[in-house]
Parts: sequence; C-alpha cells; structure tokens
Amino acid sequence: MTAPEDAIGRLAASDRLLVALDFDGTLSPLEDEPMDARMLPAARVAVDALVAAPETVVAFVSGRSLVDLRVIAEHGDDARVLLAGSHGAEFWTPGEGLVSHGEAEADVRVRDTLRAHAERATSHLDGVWIEPKTFGFGVHTRRANAADAAEANRVVDELVASEAPHWRRRTGHNIVEFAFRHEGKDSAVAELRERVGATAVLFAGDDVTDEDAIASLGPDDLGVRVGDGPSAAAVRVPDIAALAALLNRLAEDRTRALD
Repeated sequence: MTAPEDAIGRLAASDRLLVALDFDGTLSPLEDEPMDARMLPAARVAVDALVAAPETVVAFVSGRSLVDLRVIAEHGDDARVLLAGSHGAEFWTPGEGLVSHGEAEADVRVRDTLRAHAERATSHLDGVWIEPKTFGFGVHTRRANAADAAEANRVVDELVASEAPHWRRRTGHNIVEFAFRHEGKDSAVAELRERVGATAVLFAGDDVTDEDAIASLGPDDLGVRVGDGPSAAAVRVPDIAALAALLNRLAEDRTRALD
C-alpha cells in the first residue's frame, strides 16, 4: 500500500485531474432501501471542494441507472459533477446532458420479460427485491435471511442462464446484477478520461465491481479502496469519513499547487 500523503502529493501536481467516485458505500452509506441513499455531509463538502479546485473534474461512477443516480446524488441540471450510470452505459455531462449507448428493441423486450419472471419467481421470499435497471435488473437481498437470499440468487441465476445466457452477471454487497450491456466501471473511467482530457485519475470504490476500474488504472493514477475486501488499490481507507478527509486534502493541495 502507498502512503496516502505521497499519492496525494503526486496527484495534486497533475495537469488535469479526474476524480471518479463510486457512490453507494463510498460517498453514501449502504441502505436497506436503495433510494434512501444520500451523500454524507463530509463527503459532499469534499466533492464540492474538488469541483472548485483548478483543472479538476469530478464524476460519480455507479451501477445505478442514471435516472436513479441523479435522484440519490441530488444532481440538478446545473450540476458540475459528471455522471456515469449503469456501469458506464449511460453518461451525463454539463452542457450536453444524457448520452446513452443505446437500447435495441429486442434487448428491451427480453429485459422486461426476464425482469417479470424474476419478480414472480422470488415473490414468496421475504426481503428480496428486484430493482429495475435501464439495461437489466438487480436482485437485492440485504433484508432477506441467508436461506431466502441464496434461493433468490439460485432461481434468478437459472432464469437468466435459460433465457439470456449472454447477459453479464455482477455481484456486490447483497446484490446480484444482470444486464444485456457489458460495459464496466473500467470502460466508464476510460471514456471519462478521454472526454475530459485527464492526465491522471483517482478512482475510489468499496465493492467488487469497483475493482474493474481500480485494476485498469495506470502508473500516474491512484486507486482507493474504501473498507475491507481484496483490492488492487494502492491506498485503503477504513470508511467514508476517512475518504472525505483524503479528498479534502487533495483539493487543498491541488488548489495550492496550481493557483
């Protein structure tokens, strides 16, 4: 692991910095009701400080559908934070708005049919919820007991294997996601990097899907893991408050270095 102070000092001097951040578990605590998620006050302060820093672009990179990400991030049309939703299949940028990689009618029909089948197959399992997503759906089991969670994942895995074996499957904290788009947070960060002309990237996340982005980073970039779990990140912080402190320090050092 790299000392945070050394990593921040290097990033603070970069010509154009992209700070790409997962949302759930990274800026907001994980919630039993996913739409209740909101940034912690300390995280919001840190994000605002980075948005105000010179030659710095902030983006939220999430598996959430873009419409839901905008709600939980309290993201208005005048926001300066870029968004990558649906693991990088949807983007929102200031002055341009929504940019989607598209939905074929046949894929949408399969999505709607398979989602309905998953809802019926899990309706008897307490605490299991099927979350609609733009390019698929998620099976939430945070509120379910272990047996019901395992059964929900088993029956939905079988459904997808039978009806849409080409779909991408991802796991996270008490969720399994299925999608007909195959973008990942690695491709999301790559597209954001190109869009903003970043010479360095900081990416922070707390979950398995975030490791795609962390593993894709180059020698001039920095990956930050929030919390426990195996990670390729160079820096690890224990929680959201500690990440906010790191981001605030980066904003201060960058303002000082580039002003």
